[in-house]
Amino acid sequence: AVWSGEVLHAVNIAGGMHHARRSTAAGFCIYNDAVAAIRRLLEAGAERVAYVDLDAHHGDGVEAAFWDDPRVLTVSVHETGLTLFPGTGHATDVGGPHARGTVVNVALPAGTSDTRWLRAVDAVAVAVVRAFAPDVLVTQHGCDAHGMDPLTHLDVSVDAQRAAMERVHELAHDVCGGRWLALGGGGYAITQVVPRVWSHLLGIAAHAPVAVDTAVPDGFAEHVREITSGGEAPSTMGDGREAREPRPWSEGYDPSDDVDRVILAARRAVFEWHDLDPLYN
Repeated sequence: AVWSGEVLHAVNIAGGMHHARRSTAAGFCIYNDAVAAIRRLLEAGAERVAYVDLDAHHGDGVEAAFWDDPRVLTVSVHETGLTLFPGTGHATDVGGPHARGTVVNVALPAGTSDTRWLRAVDAVAVAVVRAFAPDVLVTQHGCDAHGMDPLTHLDVSVDAQRAAMERVHELAHDVCGGRWLALGGGGYAITQVVPRVWSHLLGIAAHAPVAVDTAVPDGFAEHVREITSGGEAPSTMGDGREAREPRPWSEGYDPSDDVDRVILAARRAVFEWHDLDPLYN
């Protein structure tokens, strides 16, 4: 529907199953809908597709499917495999011999929080997608990068994840005529985080964004109390921790900062393949 122009944006909350391989289930994923969607877009006539994965886990199955396909850019911003499943997604993984620079990995240290996480999204994902100039953008919004998630070790608030959604939405309008397919993904803080993050995704895609200080609906709060035997739902649609806008990469980097070192490693690995300067662009 997105490719034909029937709709401008589309969201598949039940999707984002980015670990599954052609013949193997992995990481709670049986079928890799992201790969299926990208293949369908290519079959329908798209010449270049960009995939941006913001799940806390590395998007290994999508990367593997298009490892040597120059038509597809895969960008994964995730917690380092040194501390989290599936243990892959290193900056030095840049794609096969026919597709060098179309695999991009930003492996963030455990504990990375809002502003530094958004700096990685801006300095790597947004920059390289602009240079790649895709016909359509596919994004995965696993919300397990949140600090309350029981399976991961990042600390990215609902507010910062919403800010990243706004960035990729704007990116779709800027580089590919608005053609944007957004997917769900991981997320295991099932009452505190997941409903709020994906409600923001739906709102942004529908051009009806919900402010982070909006009160959570009474019906949802009641539902949470019922399914958790009296547990409390969050009171607003944000965490009250609005991220400070990150400093542009062009203003310099801090070699003593572990996130800046990770960002620079990713940029040095792939940016020259896209005629970008890893230090300044």
